[in-house]
Amino acid sequence: MPKEYFCQNLIQLTNDPIMKQKLLMLILFFLSISIHLAAAQGMQVSGVVTDENQLSLPGANIVIKGTTVGTVTDIDGKFSVQVPSSNSILVISYLGYLSQEVIVGGKSNFQIQLAVDIDQLEEVVVTGYGTQRKIETTGAISTVKSEELLQTPVVNVAQGLQGRVAGLQVVQNSAAPGGNVSVRVRGTNSIRGSSEPLFIVDGVQFNNGGGVNDLSPLSTINPNDIASVEVLKDASSTAIYGARGANGVIIITTKRGSAGRTVFSLDSYYGIQQPTKQIDVLNGTQFAELENEIYKRAVFPNPSTEGEGTKWQDYIFRDAPIQSHQLSLLGGNEKTQFAISGNFFDQKGIVINSDFRRYSLRINLDHKINDRFKIGTSILGSQNVNNTIPTGSSSLDGAAITSSIVGAALGAPPTLKPYDVNGNVWPFADQVSGGYREATNPLGLAKILNKTNIQQVLSNLYLEAKLVEGLTYTASFNAVLRNDLNDFYSPISIIGLGDRNATSGNGRKFNRDQSTLLHESIFTYTKKFRENHSLRFTGVFSTQSDEVRTNQASGNGFPNDATTNEALQVATNFSSNSFRASERLDSYMVRVNYGYKDKLFFDLTARADGSSKFGKNNKYGFFPAASGSWRISEEAFMKSSSVISDFKLRGSYGITGNSGAISPYQSLATVGPGSSYNIGNVFVTGLAPNGIANPDLRWEKSYQYNIGIDVSFLDDRFSLVADYYNRTTQDLLYLKNLPLSSGYSSIIGNFAELENKGFELAVNAALLVKDLKWDVSANISVNRNKVVGLDGAVAEQFVTPYSVVSVGYPLGVFKTFVHDGIYQTGEQILPGSGGRIGGHKVKDINSDGKISNLDQVITGDPNPDFIFGFTSNFAYKGFDLNFFVSGSVGNDLYNISRYTFENPVGQRNVLKELENRWSPTNPSEEYVSGFQGGRLPISDQFLEDGSFVRLKNITLGYSILDIKGIQKLRFYVSGNNLLTITDYTGFDPEVNTFGGSNVAIGVDNLVYPIAKSFIGGIQITF
Repeated sequence: MPKEYFCQNLIQLTNDPIMKQKLLMLILFFLSISIHLAAAQGMQVSGVVTDENQLSLPGANIVIKGTTVGTVTDIDGKFSVQVPSSNSILVISYLGYLSQEVIVGGKSNFQIQLAVDIDQLEEVVVTGYGTQRKIETTGAISTVKSEELLQTPVVNVAQGLQGRVAGLQVVQNSAAPGGNVSVRVRGTNSIRGSSEPLFIVDGVQFNNGGGVNDLSPLSTINPNDIASVEVLKDASSTAIYGARGANGVIIITTKRGSAGRTVFSLDSYYGIQQPTKQIDVLNGTQFAELENEIYKRAVFPNPSTEGEGTKWQDYIFRDAPIQSHQLSLLGGNEKTQFAISGNFFDQKGIVINSDFRRYSLRINLDHKINDRFKIGTSILGSQNVNNTIPTGSSSLDGAAITSSIVGAALGAPPTLKPYDVNGNVWPFADQVSGGYREATNPLGLAKILNKTNIQQVLSNLYLEAKLVEGLTYTASFNAVLRNDLNDFYSPISIIGLGDRNATSGNGRKFNRDQSTLLHESIFTYTKKFRENHSLRFTGVFSTQSDEVRTNQASGNGFPNDATTNEALQVATNFSSNSFRASERLDSYMVRVNYGYKDKLFFDLTARADGSSKFGKNNKYGFFPAASGSWRISEEAFMKSSSVISDFKLRGSYGITGNSGAISPYQSLATVGPGSSYNIGNVFVTGLAPNGIANPDLRWEKSYQYNIGIDVSFLDDRFSLVADYYNRTTQDLLYLKNLPLSSGYSSIIGNFAELENKGFELAVNAALLVKDLKWDVSANISVNRNKVVGLDGAVAEQFVTPYSVVSVGYPLGVFKTFVHDGIYQTGEQILPGSGGRIGGHKVKDINSDGKISNLDQVITGDPNPDFIFGFTSNFAYKGFDLNFFVSGSVGNDLYNISRYTFENPVGQRNVLKELENRWSPTNPSEEYVSGFQGGRLPISDQFLEDGSFVRLKNITLGYSILDIKGIQKLRFYVSGNNLLTITDYTGFDPEVNTFGGSNVAIGVDNLVYPIAKSFIGGIQITF
């Protein structure tokens, strides 16, 4: 077709209006397709991101501006991404560096160098009711990031903090799943009350506590949700919490969303736990020989036929799985940010029939309504199921064997059998004609149902309003809602046939509801003037109410075990009781922060608290504090130093209170159930006075000063923080004995005084910083505790048969007789000793020729000389290797289990060492001879050095950063509690039978033992 003909016809078509419209639409259609095709094809660009020293930055974010499309740099800082067109803009960001925008243009390869963001590098620390740059802090505050906290697989946040913060002592009282943990900041601060610090999660306040067999309240919070933890230690930093700050404050901040790309992550691990050791006891033959010796007859005619016998510890201990799986979604835009996570945690115990499961959900939302108003919420909900078995006993001797499954396994005769011919647990009372009914089949104790379901919600709702320039008002409404339901049933089947009676079978249902409601109104005014001066005023009003309600129904004497505790009404004997208590705390606080040239800083804090719990004459307490710091490194004479990067001196003094030392209504005259009376042939229970009023009951107060230094060297590669503190706690609540003529045995009042002083040191070092990275951190804490006074009338009081509170000594010291060997043949036995030939001998300390209480002396101290932690982190290319060591030195432990199992009285097994027991032909000076019904004196024979060094964790991981569609993929394996160096002979030196007690500490009596674990995990970020 000629070209001229085509052009003429095209001109005619374009002159036709209808055809012109159709042609235009056709052109636009093809143009649209072309644009979409071009966008679909786009162009591939790549590059490398480095810092100011040309070192690669792995994990830097590369996002196409205006979209959520992007990638991250690999281990060498390299990236590759598909962009729609040459007009696209890349946004490159990395924590601690200024973001940079790059127009693609016609380039396909980029060399991008990021500059340091000075403001971001200045670490921000969460303080009470606000944040501060780290250089501005004047108090003693330690920070732990989530990476450190979760280096070891932990059930709760306290376990993750152990050994990582100077001045913080964490003791795992029981290693049961979800088991009890006690936390102390700079020592024990009370005698009767709680010494646990105040915990704050996203503004919501709650407490830790409980007995040795109780689930730790901290275990209801998922540690994987935590972004950082701040530990406030001195009076300056804690005075803002007034009556609740005397024991220190631990602020937990959970992860929140940020504007930008949405991040979806999976964190999952699975592992196996194993017992770390077993305690050696006599085998079947050795036990039979001992029984014959004790009873002086042939209980076992041929002991050698018993052989090894039943190894009871093999029946109660097991390899147990542990697993955790978490999904998280974080993201948002400039107006709304969100963080959502769900977690499932399941830990089976190394002792049979014990486990802990937690289902948790977290939602954090922040929404900017406009330039003046912001609203947000944090909600943490959890469903917890805890199956416990009886471990730990406060009893001496035989009772410990029947109340703890661990004690029952150690004491169970190896000559008896675990199961009968039908495979049922065989009570010892039904074996060998009932000759061993005083011992307990440990498998029977494992059959006892003790399950607790805990539902808990921690919620915070806040509204932030910018009233005028520099002035912000924040209103927050917090709630802690918790419900506990405990099911308990001790079956008839574990009782011997001949021992069953009308009360056999014991069941209970216990319900506890707790609610804490807190409102806080916070005003913050910030002003900078004359360039070098800055002021911040913070004013707070808060009101808090707490209420606890309990209901219990129990019964015994069940017809059978068919209904367990689900039909208590069929029990022969039935009872119920209930309880309710409430309290309120109103507070007013003001704080002033002043700064000059980033060189001088001063803080003043004052808080007044009013509590319903205290006497009418002392409802309110006042708690002021002052602190200051001087950054010497900002002075002209030091700015030129190439060695010292930062050097700050700190000092503080303040007063804090402890409202947790008293329960509600103790300042009032109270009544309770009294005697029963026969009125009209009907027995009724009357009410009787049981508490005397004390209108002057007032706050426990701690007076503390702190001096510290913060120093860093060589561009912050090395840093050191050191603090010395002295804290005196006065007006401690204490029970004072009253004359019987008063009608009361005692009155609670402000009588006692304690002192804690000590030294803390923490160091950090980045030893290698190139391809091979190596950084280490270490801390050491020394605390000296002393009782200054009690009630003025007594200087000493026993709290257990071996522990005392004594003026001039640390809390909980051991006071016992002094072991002096074994009474040998022909030796004279001192009057009052209760001794015998072949039995323990104790020293006559006062040389009066007899043994009495006057011969008991202070023999041990459960408080450590110092505690420490050490962390080492290696990284090379995609590999990371970390290990963590912690320890305690100089603390004594009273091993009550030895008191029980070194006493061969018959019908129970004893420790292997008693093969070397005393006899006329073997004059041992350590182990007594067998003697029916014999008892041992409470002496330092059972006192041991509880010092230990533990390899808490070692982890090897490998990360891949250059997988398309995946931001980061990490695999790791971890070993936990693999090695413990100690001279302690019990299961584990980290233990306390009395849980979080202030005065009965360092006692081991058959508590749930610790486990070692081997774990494999995967972490994926999309």
